[in-house]
Amino acid sequence: MTFLPTLKQLQYLAALHIHGHFGRAAEACFVTQSTLSAGLRELETLLGVQLVERNRRVVRFTPLGERVVAKAYDVLREADALAGLTRASARPLTGELRLGVIPTIAPYLLPRVLPALRQAYPELKLYLREAMSHAACEALARGQLDAVLLALPWDCGAVETMALFDDAFFLVFHPRDRRDPPPFVSPDSIHDTDLLLLEDGHCLKDQALAACGRPELRADPGHRGTSLVTLVQMVAGRLGQTLVPKMALDGGILEDTGLIARPLEGDAARTIALAWRSGSPRAEEFRLLGAGLREPGTARGNALPEQ
Repeated sequence: MTFLPTLKQLQYLAALHIHGHFGRAAEACFVTQSTLSAGLRELETLLGVQLVERNRRVVRFTPLGERVVAKAYDVLREADALAGLTRASARPLTGELRLGVIPTIAPYLLPRVLPALRQAYPELKLYLREAMSHAACEALARGQLDAVLLALPWDCGAVETMALFDDAFFLVFHPRDRRDPPPFVSPDSIHDTDLLLLEDGHCLKDQALAACGRPELRADPGHRGTSLVTLVQMVAGRLGQTLVPKMALDGGILEDTGLIARPLEGDAARTIALAWRSGSPRAEEFRLLGAGLREPGTARGNALPEQ
């Protein structure tokens, strides 16, 4: 008789791979560290190989351990898809749903749309995780998230996407730095020496430059922000000007700053979209979620047809 690894053992292995620490992995699995360690030792005994090198300082997966954990992610995704078949056949948007949201969307869109979503689907248990695009897409691929709310263009792997609406970019500047600003700002008038951008790793930085047709612009590395709020405060301190999406402006990010925002000439915008794994049995459910995440009205930009 062949004994196979259990899903619980594979979950322990994946958690240790993600967190790189037995204590944090145990917390993520809601078990004690001794329970997780025992489960992993049982898995190694069952397979007859060492998967993890243990010492007091670091946790290091063996080469074979890396191959095994990659397969473990596949098995866990398929197990989640199996459970999704039953969830999809029940009433839509009931039970648990793990949604990843990038930082340049979460604080500005969610407070506006979640109350209506809760009212429409009171039995939905929505678990939110804020993460940058690359981390959110990795978590989606590994099965840690069910869907991701992000901005396009972005390569999120083997996913289906539902475009929700366009989110236009505005140039934000101090009133003393641009006298008599025109109703629309030409992207050609933006100079590297004045431009403040987010740190590398934030998709908004490249999307904003590409949307305004100036991908070659490079901000001063010493003047980069960790968030849109930080960038706005830097502009208020007359350190330069920055590009901010309309979503953040509508969310009140310039309130009490005295700063001015002007739209860019042309169609400078990012596309807000919902993404989920290709072939997911919950695709129709995610489309319902996407419809609920579209804010009513057109103040934020143009709603896009479902794709």
